[in-house]
Amino acid sequence: MASFSERLDRNPHLRRSDVEWFHALVSDWQLLSDLAFSDLVLWFPHTDDGMVDPAGRSYVALAQARPSTTQTLIHRDVVGDRIRADLRTMVERAWVSQVETNSSDQGQPSPARMRVTAIPLVRAGRTVGVVTLHFSVAALRTPSRLELTYRRCAADLMSMVASGAWPDTSQEFTGYSGAPRVGDGLLRLDADGKITFASPNAVSALLRLGIQETVEGRSLAGIGAELQRATGVAVDESQPMMLTGRRAMRAELEAHGAVVTLRSIPLFRGAERFGALVLCRDVTELRRREKQLMSKDATIKEIHHRVKNNLQTVSALLRMQSRRMESAEGREGLRRAQRRVETIAMVHDSLSQGLEESVDVDELMRRQMRLAAEMALASESAGAQTLAHTQLHGSFGQLPPDMVTPLALVITEIVANAVEHGPGDGQQPLQVDLYVQRHADAAGRQRLDVELTDDGVGVPADGWEPGLGLQIVRTLVRGELSGSIEWQPRDPQAPRPGTRVVLRAPILGQTAQRPPLPEGKDDR
Repeated sequence: MASFSERLDRNPHLRRSDVEWFHALVSDWQLLSDLAFSDLVLWFPHTDDGMVDPAGRSYVALAQARPSTTQTLIHRDVVGDRIRADLRTMVERAWVSQVETNSSDQGQPSPARMRVTAIPLVRAGRTVGVVTLHFSVAALRTPSRLELTYRRCAADLMSMVASGAWPDTSQEFTGYSGAPRVGDGLLRLDADGKITFASPNAVSALLRLGIQETVEGRSLAGIGAELQRATGVAVDESQPMMLTGRRAMRAELEAHGAVVTLRSIPLFRGAERFGALVLCRDVTELRRREKQLMSKDATIKEIHHRVKNNLQTVSALLRMQSRRMESAEGREGLRRAQRRVETIAMVHDSLSQGLEESVDVDELMRRQMRLAAEMALASESAGAQTLAHTQLHGSFGQLPPDMVTPLALVITEIVANAVEHGPGDGQQPLQVDLYVQRHADAAGRQRLDVELTDDGVGVPADGWEPGLGLQIVRTLVRGELSGSIEWQPRDPQAPRPGTRVVLRAPILGQTAQRPPLPEGKDDR
């Protein structure tokens, strides 16, 4: 089954603006479903030519919405299904005549009897889709004022949808933290911006801001101005336009320690604006938690920065001490310790730059390889060797912070060892390559394969015992990375066989990403 996006994108009879409008509608039509107390289904011709050729035309469900204000009537996911015969006649009539079509009974057995309304979606004189609203007859009873107002709002908004006037794709309607929904609170404004209806949750949200009087009959912009005077908080110049219902936008009101987020939707009948809907939600606790997280993130960032500074101080002290050492072996040992300290400092420097749960380590490893090669070349054990090239192939991607430090130390030690011992007695430049590959095992766990190669003299054939640096490498790989490592010749037949170091380790805390589900399908 083609996904929602694929079916729209490939249709030659739809304009780019039509496709963008469809996406905006489906991303925002939960609002319609909640206000209408109805299930919504978007129908589209089952073939591309069906948009312009009525011969043999049928329809397929592209999207579906269930109301959160009442029980759903369509429990099964119908996205991708062909239309039933009893609905097809009504949807076809709406498509061709471009008028709303109703049915009081679709022949369902009691108590699941429902009324269905088919509403054509018309843009620039062309029918581009049909939406059906499914409402339970069994739910009919003497409606409350809230239900009547909600249905009236749904009818006003649906008439704008039918004419392609809403959603307005020129406005920004992307989701954000704490976006209000119908159940969070609803205000209805008249053309002058006065509140003609306020749901109980909307009244409660305004009470949190300190509005004690009855809100109905008052100007929402006047309430906003009152809160501004009471708090002295500067507001956006466009906020009064939103509070009077003249502009579709989102904003927040803050007073007395409470925060309420608002979203306004102007209502038009043709070119005339006759009112607006304002959704509101009390997000006080949400914003408080966000501030706490920001404070914690800033603290963690500062800790990494200070640790990096302290390690750089230790590195400087080691450098000063090495210059005073008379023993060549002592100087070399301090330089190696300095290199390891600077490796850890660079990891903390990278962690202080970002606060994500995972770290992008590619650039860090490039710098580590270059730094390790430079420091190894400057050591006394490097002899007359003066040139080494390092290169990274592939990508580490995002890794957990706990994995970055030991991995950086391991790569630094291996590169430094290759540069110090790989050239042997010759003057030939050394090439060190790092190959990285990520893959998933049979259980879906992410794993990392790292291969470090050089074109040096290779590992001694007999009686070879790794020095302190490589012993540290083995300890880190087995203890910190829970992985394995082995050394072998890169090309045993070559005059300079080189060295190939293979490291394999699991990426703890990460699993393979599953392929996306088809549009409209949930994971059940």
